[in-house]
Amino acid sequence: MRALSVHALALGFGGCTLADIPRPVPAAGEVRIVVRAVAINFPDLLMTRGEYQYEPPLPFVPGMEWAGEIDAVGNGVDPARIGEPVIAGGRTGGMAEYVCVPAAAAVPKPPSLDWAEAASYRTAYLTAWVALVRRAALRPGEWVLVHGAAGGVGLATVDLARHLGARVIAASASPEKRATIARLHAPEAVIDSAPGFREQVKAITGGAGADVIFDPVGGDVFDESCRCITFDGRLLVIGFTSGRIPTVNVNIPLIKGFSVIGVRAGEYGRRFPERGAENLAAIDALAATGAVRPHVHAALPLSQWREGFEMLARRDVIGKVVLRPGT
Repeated sequence: MRALSVHALALGFGGCTLADIPRPVPAAGEVRIVVRAVAINFPDLLMTRGEYQYEPPLPFVPGMEWAGEIDAVGNGVDPARIGEPVIAGGRTGGMAEYVCVPAAAAVPKPPSLDWAEAASYRTAYLTAWVALVRRAALRPGEWVLVHGAAGGVGLATVDLARHLGARVIAASASPEKRATIARLHAPEAVIDSAPGFREQVKAITGGAGADVIFDPVGGDVFDESCRCITFDGRLLVIGFTSGRIPTVNVNIPLIKGFSVIGVRAGEYGRRFPERGAENLAAIDALAATGAVRPHVHAALPLSQWREGFEMLARRDVIGKVVLRPGT
């Protein structure tokens, strides 16, 4: 089968290549999935360079979430599952024509979503759910400032926060992206994320500042966010796409009375398996009913994997980019 193989860690995706590798055979308790669509996530890019907190052994196939149909089952799995449309995920493995997973990990595809959308929602909305619900304990009516609001996780957070009854301020540097965010989710405000955004946030919130700030950017964005968060606010640290891990003098959260909270959705589920299962069930239910919906920026054949990776690296993407291994 064809797969995107990472055989060396290198900048510019120099260690990645399309390769023919053996088609996997499902072991006992497993199913094999024909992958119809697989999302590209920022951790996939980082893993190709060895810059992510999880470093899989070489060679490996990237891809954290995918959608497809079960085409084979291992011993102990009901053969009636063959042909079932499902979604599944893991730390790696999805950017291939076939992938095997434990049968319990392959769950029904939300019928309201197409293949590309079904492959795009779980990672982003799980992060948004853990951040807003589990870590921030978001309450209806609170102001939520979402940085990186055009990215896959940021856009999902805007969508979910609106569904949860929050008042949302979406921040993005691009006028085109801001227009798309406004069209897709109609937040209360869409602002430029350039330096000086704190004055806009204070004006929008009547001088108080945001109750919850979702920050996947870090760097200068984090620094300025500390200046526009309200007393008893929650500043959610998601990641550092700016490339700089910021620091804060602890007298600032002391005086302003806000909390700095780390968010690792996958690790949260591993630490608290019962709550992790509840989180997945919650976002699956939202997707199944159409309460939330991912935005797919582009769907590319697997042969155009480099174009997809570079789109994400350049921050050209609004929502998610997916690859189609069968094309």
